[in-house]
Amino acid sequence: MEIIIRNIEDLPRAATEFLNAIGDSRIIALRGKMGAGKTTLVAELMRQLKMDDEASSPTFAIANEYHSSETGQTVYHFDFYRLESFAEAYDIGIEDYWDSGNLCLMEWTENIEDILPDETLFVEIEERTDHSRLITLN
Repeated sequence: MEIIIRNIEDLPRAATEFLNAIGDSRIIALRGKMGAGKTTLVAELMRQLKMDDEASSPTFAIANEYHSSETGQTVYHFDFYRLESFAEAYDIGIEDYWDSGNLCLMEWTENIEDILPDETLFVEIEERTDHSRLITLN
């Protein structure tokens, strides 16, 4: 499936489509070049899911945890850009997050590709020449 984000004003519609498209998938690998809009998409998803806190890049923390007092839902947001080994992912307890049943949105999964669960849904975000974004769910 493909979703096009024409501009920033189009982001809420695209996020709604995205949430509908992922269905019951809970382990999502967001891929794209630096600046493609991975964290921007996550921020809008958190707004759509009525999380209490605004999403931010977990580059230095590796993992951010978001909660919704309205829905009781928890979402985990990871950024593996700085990881240098699989051991670092295991050290943060990545398998516990995956096994939680909560939505896990992960950036820079290329750094942990070999340990991703089979049920991982891969999402490519590509910036196009007209500055729109093409989101492809595989």
